[in-house]
Amino acid sequence: MNFKALAARFALVVSCGLMTATPAAAQFWQCVTFARSVSGIEIRGNANTWWDQAAGRYERGHSPKAGSVLAFSPTSRMRVGHVAMVSKVVSDREVLLTHANWSRPGAVETNVLAIDVSDAGDWSKVKVWYGPQGDLGTSVYPTKGFIYSGHAPAGDTLDVQPSYQMASATRTITATQRANAAQLATIQHGPTDPRGIFTLVNEAN
Repeated sequence: MNFKALAARFALVVSCGLMTATPAAAQFWQCVTFARSVSGIEIRGNANTWWDQAAGRYERGHSPKAGSVLAFSPTSRMRVGHVAMVSKVVSDREVLLTHANWSRPGAVETNVLAIDVSDAGDWSKVKVWYGPQGDLGTSVYPTKGFIYSGHAPAGDTLDVQPSYQMASATRTITATQRANAAQLATIQHGPTDPRGIFTLVNEAN
């Protein structure tokens, strides 16, 4: 067997070994699975069904609260909607979101900026931090409102580094959310982007 044939066989063996050794943790997060895990809001199904499913089960409204989930309306580019947990309320028109499957497929972003750009100030239209740009995206997304988890004791914080620099970056969320996020952090792996945290994590149903 000549050297080229040996090298080709070695490369084939290595590549097959890598494929078979790929852990389940390489699967990507869907936004709904991640939002449910960190918020404690037990709703299943596509993101565009969460708002209606929450009726009668969870309080809903149009003012952001830490620990609540912002439900995005479906659009032509986002046909099943999107859901994201509010990790901190910065002002009447600014929040930090922790969510998955937004800037990059299957990736988690923590404490990224979203702003209300609606005329009425009711969070019916938002712009959201987009990692590849390192800034707010140019698109405006319609939303249905916030679904509240209903367990948010004051002063309970999650000790996670924000994905971009901002004054007053402490988030207030619940003990359950803190425990869930801490558990998820133990299985996070993959690269991070200095403009925003993007970590590929295990899909957990």
